Parts: sequence; structure tokens; C-alpha cells
Amino acid sequence: MNTQLPNPIPVGQILGLELDARGWTQSDFATVIGRPTQFVSEIVTGKKEITRESAAQIGAAFGQTAEFWLNLQDAYLLSEQAKDFKTQKALEAVRRRARLNELAPISVLKKRKVISGKTLDELEAEIIDLFELRSIQEAPSFSIAARRSNDQDAVSAVQSAWVACIRRESRTRPPLQPYSRERLSGLGKTLPSLLKTPEEFRNLPSLFAAAGVSLVYVEALPGAKIDGCAFVLNETPVIGLSGRGKRLDKILFTLLHETAHVVLDHVQSETIVEALDETDGANDNEKGANAHARSWLLPTSLPTSPDRVSAGWVATVAAQHNLAPIVVIGQLQNAGVLDWRTTLARNAPTVTEQLKGW
Repeated sequence: MNTQLPNPIPVGQILGLELDARGWTQSDFATVIGRPTQFVSEIVTGKKEITRESAAQIGAAFGQTAEFWLNLQDAYLLSEQAKDFKTQKALEAVRRRARLNELAPISVLKKRKVISGKTLDELEAEIIDLFELRSIQEAPSFSIAARRSNDQDAVSAVQSAWVACIRRESRTRPPLQPYSRERLSGLGKTLPSLLKTPEEFRNLPSLFAAAGVSLVYVEALPGAKIDGCAFVLNETPVIGLSGRGKRLDKILFTLLHETAHVVLDHVQSETIVEALDETDGANDNEKGANAHARSWLLPTSLPTSPDRVSAGWVATVAAQHNLAPIVVIGQLQNAGVLDWRTTLARNAPTVTEQLKGW
């Protein structure tokens, strides 16, 4: 039997040709496979599709596999589907929706009112605008330094979407002053002593704007695992915070870390050409930013802690270093001196509401 069919034809026709070649009637064949003659007739005339069971029976009669007959049927049905305009239009819509969800968490962005399109065309246009793409077939690209808790993993669509939101927001509030590395470095040094209560976080954007830096908050997207980022946009450094961690000391250190990236010239490109910085923690820039941030946070080391760290001791050390007590507690937790479940961190100050006010 010739299995090389240039143009797929209905499997019933193939079965009819095979019966003719063998000189069998439909009744003869029905007897062979133990089926009613009407059953064979409906397959030959295309009124009935073959099933796994009937494909196995036909194959057994002709010395072939069930897959052989199922594949012939599928080849024809798929070729007919490919010719159907309505079906292909629906499949193209599926491909577009899949691509949009590869690029960004569409349902989350809708819930956050970042996008609001009701039609596929509207959603596609909004995603193109958000990521600044020419088409959804392009991959989002950023020249950026990012602080992520999963920095060994590939950058996710959720993380890219968050950075795109930071970039879009920063375009709406460019600082009036040109960037000054000296002013930003000076600000970095004063931040630990300046930010001792949540309320003192409220006016941070204006302080950074005075140094020529755009400071932006976009609430962390679910599953993004990203704390902050820094990049250059139209010659203006941008620092973005997600508010992950919520605690004053955690947000403070992320801010210092991203500020250090800018001061140390780790983000210089004006053109967005690369993917998010996928450093694994051993990267020299990450080490440098962490070290610089720590030098601003604690120019001198904390004193050796007593065997039992009390709230009074923390308050005294915090006053000596002109820091919020939670910063001292956080440093002791990072050093392993205090457990992360310590009661000293109970009711720790958070800055979420202040960030939302930016």
C-alpha cells in the first residue's frame, strides 16, 4: 500500500481504495473485523471517524499499526483545519494571548490597573507600550542593576514587567536638576541617620530629585522576588523600589544598595540593550554595591554584643550610631547573633504606607 500521499485525503477514501485493491466488499471487510457493514460504510463515506479501537482492527486486518490509520486520519483533518479561515483566526488569537502571557502577568497587571484593555488588540498595544517594543515578538530588554532574592535564576516575566512599570513611572516624573554624583553620594551617607522613622521616608523622592535622580515606588508584583533596581534613562539615573520586606531596615538597605550602584557608575548606558543583570551574588558590581551601602549604613562597626541582647542595649547602640533601633536588630540578625524570630523585632516599623504616598 502506498503510504506517501502528497495531499492528505479522507481516511475513508483510503480504506475504500484498499478494499478495492484487495477485491473485498464492505460486507467482507465487516466480517473480517467483526463489525456491522453499516459501520464500515460510514467510515468509507466519511460519516464516521475511526477510533483507537477501530484503527487497531483495521490495522490488524491489513498488517499495519493502529497509529498508521490514526495518523492518516489526523493528517487529513489537520490539513482541512489549516484551510479553515475562522479556525486559523481563532488559533492566531490563542498564539497572541500566549505570547502576551509570556511577556507579562496579564491578569495581575489588569488587577493592578496597569493595563485595562478589553480586546486582544487593546491588550497587545498596551503591552507594547509598557515594554517599549515594536511588536510583541520582540523580547523586553533592560540595561539595569537589580537586587533580587533569586538572582541565580533567569529573569522572569513578572520581574521584567515590574521593571517596565518602574521605567514608565519614572518617565512621568523626571527630576528638574541634572544628575550630580557628589550630591547623591552625600545623600547616601546621610540616609541611615535621616531615616529613623517611617514618616521620614515620605519626602525621599524630592531629596533624590535634588541630586538629579528619579526615585520610584511600584508595589512588588506577586512572585517577582525583586527588591529594587537602578538604571539610566535619558541620562537620568532611576532607582526603583518594590517595598518587599516592608521593614524599615530592609527597605533602607535596598535603597542604599541601589544608590551605591548609581554612585559607583554600575549603570551608565542610556540605551536599553541588555537583559536584567543576572548576577549570582559573586559579581564584582554586586559586591561593590553591598560594601558601599554597608559603609554608609555603619561607618564604624557595632560593638560586641552581650550574651543576652536586650532592648535597652539595642537602643543605646542605635543612639550611638544615630540609627533606628530596627537597623541594629537587622544587622545582628544578618550576622547570626539574633534569631530571625527574636521578640526584639516584634512590631518592627514598616514603611509601606509611606512608599505608597510617593
